[in-house]
Parts: sequence; C-alpha cells; structure tokens
Amino acid sequence: MTLLHSIIFGIVEGVTEFLPISSTAHLILTADLLKLPQSKFQVTFEIVIQLGAILAVVVLYWKTLFQNIEALKRVIVAFIPTAIIGFLLHKAVKSFFENEQMILGALFIGGLILIAFEMFHKEKSSATATMESISYPQAVLIGCAQSLAIVPGVSRSAATILGGMSLGISRKTIVDFSFLLAVPTMLAASVLDLLKSGSSFSSSEYGMLAVGFVVSFLVAIVAIKWLLKYIQKHTFIVFGVYRVMVAAVFWMIIG
Repeated sequence: MTLLHSIIFGIVEGVTEFLPISSTAHLILTADLLKLPQSKFQVTFEIVIQLGAILAVVVLYWKTLFQNIEALKRVIVAFIPTAIIGFLLHKAVKSFFENEQMILGALFIGGLILIAFEMFHKEKSSATATMESISYPQAVLIGCAQSLAIVPGVSRSAATILGGMSLGISRKTIVDFSFLLAVPTMLAASVLDLLKSGSSFSSSEYGMLAVGFVVSFLVAIVAIKWLLKYIQKHTFIVFGVYRVMVAAVFWMIIG
C-alpha cells in the first residue's frame, strides 16, 4: 500500500460510511480494483479508518453526544446487541472480507430491498420525531438490525435506517440516530481489531492508517452535511439502484 492508496481509501470511506451503500464493500472492491490483496493489515486498515468518519460525527453532533442524555442512553441500549453479536462473531466474520461473491450478493439484494422498502413505505404523521422519544424496545431492535451489517455489503446505515423507519421512526430522526450509533459501534470494532492485530504492524503502516483516518474525517464531514440536506426532499431509492448497478458491474468484471 502507498500513500496514494491511503488517500483513495480515505475518500471512499468518508463518502460511503453514512450512505446506505456499505462502506466496507466499497473499500474491499476498491482494494480489488487497485490489486491490493486482503492481507491482515489491509483488513484492519479498512476497519480502522472508519474512525475518521466517526470523528466527523463527534464533531458535528457533540452537543447531542455530551448534553442530550436521553438520546445518548438510547444509543447505548441500541449498541448492546451489536456489541454482543460482533464480539462473538468477530473472528469468523473477518473471513467474509475475502468472499467477493457474498459481498456483491449482499450489495445486490440490499439494493433491491432498499428500492422495495421506499416504494411501499409511507411515513405517518405520528412517526417518532425525536431521538429521546425512541423507546428502549425500539432501540434494541435497531441495534439488532444494525448487527446484520456484520456481513460486508449489508450496510450498517441502511440496516439501522430501514429498521428504524419500519418501527415508525421519522426519516430525519433515524438518520441522526444512525450517525450517533456509529460512534460506539465503529470505535469498538476498531479497538478490538487493533488489539488483536496492531502489534504486528510497522511504523509506516501506522502512518498509512493515520493518513486514511484524516482524509476520511474531512470527507465524511462534507458527506454528512450533504446527506442531511438530501433526505429532506428525496428517498433512498437512488442508492438502491446504485447498489444493484455496482454489483452487476463487478460481477461482469470478475466474471
């Protein structure tokens, strides 16, 4: 991996982390296009640079994170199912990063689900409009939905957003909640991976991680602000179509 590769991955991560298109799948497919094997460092790199995007959430939502205790409590409750499942399946899941057919299948099927959901979903006027109004049972179910994203290609944001909307939470509220839920989720995943693999990395490899981290942070700030404006007038159908197209194109490439 080179410095240019780190910058490219940082841009891809920053753009895709909070869109319902699976940042993990995009990082893996980007590595494939760049002819970079899924080595131990590459897999860890793809997980850890997500911390840069998560820092963007902390910067943009710091008041909610540190002052809105009721919203924060619901984020913690939603994180618990993900933490349990992620800890139990962490080792097994890392092998999924090498299964491109499974990743493309998850992208494709997830795209179809996204399109179908948006075609039939109608947000009610009684939809939960604030994060502190989300019930604890709803928070647990959102956390369970997020756990599906342990499979590369599923998309953490898509799972939480569709899960929340199906539970009667407004689009804007569940998008905000999904951003905040990413903080403990990706922090835990990155720390766990670094503790298990980080001691074997060289100083230059840590330098690559730092570059990817900074780039993903800067790009994610722009992406989050764009998405918040986008959802005010649009559905997620375009992202579903995009997922299907990307999967189809890569299936033709890898033949």
